[in-house]
Amino acid sequence: MDSNQTKKLVRTSVLAAVVFVTTFAVTIPMGYGYFNMGDAAVFLTGLLLGPKYAFLAAGIGSGLADYTAGYMFYIPSTFVLKGIMALLASKASEKSLKTKIAAMLAGGLIMNIGYYVTEGIIYGNWIAPLYNLPWNALQFTLGMFIALLLYKQLKRFK
Repeated sequence: MDSNQTKKLVRTSVLAAVVFVTTFAVTIPMGYGYFNMGDAAVFLTGLLLGPKYAFLAAGIGSGLADYTAGYMFYIPSTFVLKGIMALLASKASEKSLKTKIAAMLAGGLIMNIGYYVTEGIIYGNWIAPLYNLPWNALQFTLGMFIALLLYKQLKRFK
């Protein structure tokens, strides 16, 4: 493994750990899950890593948080949805602020819809998951702004 590949692997691992900690440790239980600050780390991971590595770091870190919190049934959806959020942010990382915001909004909306469908299937009820829609929207919106603020300070390390 060359040193560039090693650096990518280390950055990916560190950011997966950051996603895990901000998702698992900074939480408020609500509805069918929990409100957390992990989306800030998911979006930041996307802005700092290439698409493939961002997807993996966000998906693995978020999935581990679900596992640790006892939400095993969410892991497949979480892996894919958080990975998509990071991937979209990654694709916009070198673009304008407006494009970054649009990409993160798209990722957040995909996540919100994806969890709604996941919860509808898991619980066999399409009404109850409506409760989580505004909380998920608030979570990804706050995460988006926090990630943009942090990225401004951290992009020199990219």
